[in-house]
Order: sequence, then C-alpha cells, then structure tokens
Amino acid sequence: MSQRDGFGSGFLAGAFVGGVFGGIVGALIASRREPELLADEEALTDSQAEAKKIAAKRRQMKASESETIGIETARRSLEDKIAQLNATIDEVRKQLGNVNAGSPQATNDRSLTKDS
Repeated sequence: MSQRDGFGSGFLAGAFVGGVFGGIVGALIASRREPELLADEEALTDSQAEAKKIAAKRRQMKASESETIGIETARRSLEDKIAQLNATIDEVRKQLGNVNAGSPQATNDRSLTKDS
C-alpha cells in the first residue's frame, strides 16, 4: 500500500524533471545548428511558401469549376448507398420475421402492432 501512496507525487515529479531535461536538451541541439544550414532552410521555406500560394490559387480555380460536379456525384453516390442499405434492412426484417414467426413473443408483438 505504501507504493500507491507515493505514485501521484512521483509521477508529477518525474513529468516535471523529464520536461526540464527535454527542454535543456532541445535548447542545446537548437543552438548548435550551423548558420549556413539556417540560411539554406530559410531560402527553401520562402520558395516553398510561394509555391504553396500558387498551388492554392490553382486549386481554388479548379474547385470552383468542378465543385458542382463533385458535389452532385457525391450526392448521387450517397443516395445509391442509402437505397442499398434500405433494401438490406428490408431483407433482414423479412428474414427475422420468418425466423421469429414461431416464437410466442413475436406473436404477442404482432398482435400489439395490429391493435394499435
């Protein structure tokens, strides 16, 4: 039982010490990076940012043209899937009705639904 009493405080202390240790290691690694690599990365990120902006504009133009076609296709596909699900549900109800036809509970349930 003594192990359970100190679990919460030990867990919090470990999390704190691990966080401090991880922060120190991360700061040391980040400070040791070479300035040349940083300059190269900045140049790459600038060109990548421009490329992303251009790609986003192209996507917007394509989306406006094909958006209505895509939405209509998705709607029809969903309607077809709903129809398939409804047909399957009807088949299962028929099968269960045949299986439960001989049970007393099914007879009681049917009589209740006929009375309503």
